[in-house]
Amino acid sequence: MDPTAYLDADIGRGDITTLLTVPDRDGAAYITCEEDAVVAGLEEAVAVLTHVGATVETHVRDGERVTCGTRILTVTGPLRGLITAERTALNFLMHMSGIATLTSEAVERTGGGVVIAATRKTTPGFGEYQKKAVALGGGDPHRHGLDSMIMVKDNHIAACGSVRRAMELVSAAPFSIKVEVEVSSVEDAVTAAEMGADIIMADNMGPVETGELRDRVKGINPRILVEASGNMDLDRIGDYVGRADIISMGCLTHSAPSVQFSMDVE
Repeated sequence: MDPTAYLDADIGRGDITTLLTVPDRDGAAYITCEEDAVVAGLEEAVAVLTHVGATVETHVRDGERVTCGTRILTVTGPLRGLITAERTALNFLMHMSGIATLTSEAVERTGGGVVIAATRKTTPGFGEYQKKAVALGGGDPHRHGLDSMIMVKDNHIAACGSVRRAMELVSAAPFSIKVEVEVSSVEDAVTAAEMGADIIMADNMGPVETGELRDRVKGINPRILVEASGNMDLDRIGDYVGRADIISMGCLTHSAPSVQFSMDVE
């Protein structure tokens, strides 16, 4: 979905308040970041502001770390348009920068020793921007949709009967598609590894058990990746470094606190 579609939806039949109170003339404004943060959503904010006829000068780049009080862009153009577009532009910046900042902190806490990945716990209609923000923060977006790869999860296993049966069924897929299997025990992980899984997700398993799982499956095939998942947060992820190749964190997209930005008309 194009960023400007969100603005058009917000405007609806017209910005009633702005049309009644704001003079029909050109003006200027600037947007400031009110916290230390990793900026994301700048490209989208520029698209929104340009959509109302504004000219935008950016002072930072998406993915850049800034300090509180940094002016990130200056905008000139129709004053009514600037004010109408303000909230949509800021919403992109606030939400995406929050995700990028949280992701960056997770990467820092693990010292780069493990891939920090997103999940599909995204907001419908906004997932592409949330995943983009994860990447700008130094993380991996993981799969973008159900067609990205085969991921056999607990309900798939429950429906077909077992990890072994699930692996038998997915063996019919083209060789070019990666296969990931969610497991809750080392024994199931060994079965998946022996039957050709590319990635094994240790679901809600502690760091010690995850480390044991990793050792077992790497002994079968050292190229298998182990993903730790399940209620991961900043306080827990350090315990999984050296015990998993990937840590997936739903909180990156569903619980990241927004970063505060403000727009001021000059």
